[in-house]
Amino acid sequence: MALTTTAPRRPTSNATSRSARGSLILLLVPLLLGLMLLTALLQVWRSLALPLLAQLEQRPATRAAAVPAPPSLAVFHPQVLRWSGHIQAWSDRAGLPPVLVATVMQIESCGDPLAGSPAGAAGLFQVMPYHFAPGEEPLDPETNARRGLDYLAGALHLAQGNRVLALAGYNGGHSQIARPPAEWPAETQRYVRWGAGLLDDAASDRLPSPGLIAWLAAGGEWLCQQAAVNSGLALFTP
Repeated sequence: MALTTTAPRRPTSNATSRSARGSLILLLVPLLLGLMLLTALLQVWRSLALPLLAQLEQRPATRAAAVPAPPSLAVFHPQVLRWSGHIQAWSDRAGLPPVLVATVMQIESCGDPLAGSPAGAAGLFQVMPYHFAPGEEPLDPETNARRGLDYLAGALHLAQGNRVLALAGYNGGHSQIARPPAEWPAETQRYVRWGAGLLDDAASDRLPSPGLIAWLAAGGEWLCQQAAVNSGLALFTP
């Protein structure tokens, strides 16, 4: 019997088309599911993240508006500016404006930790002996600042925040705060005039400071010269 060879049958075009569509569907289904998942995640992100970003954008402007820039200390004498880091720390501790603390140091000692007066006032802030506790060193800058600035803070409180009246209270005693300026002692009137000028110059960043120039010409220059000499001799330096 003769054998015959039969050629393999090729798939019909319909079968090929169905197979291709099936493969395409298998590829598209994961892509569509992925797009749906991504869309859902984007919606969640928009609902949660965008309000938070809006709040963060508003915060810097609010913070900057709430905290005014402090007046410059550049108007003060270089011997006072040597203590600028301490002035900031002491001001923070006492709850006082640094510019007010620098003004008092300028007039009292020009930054001389060894300064003294015939009346017995001592140190950077010319603190009277009765303000110190037994055993305290009046010329120690930290001790001198603590006692002097506590008294200045009390004056500022009694003056209801009026810095000019606080200067009068620091120089002439707290009782001066309630008195008319015309009744202040002559020394207190001069003290307040110098101090008010320095505060005004600092608030306006007025350089060179007319208030400092006038104070130096009225006798303050000698105090600053002594500060320069004693800065090399003092046991306590900035």
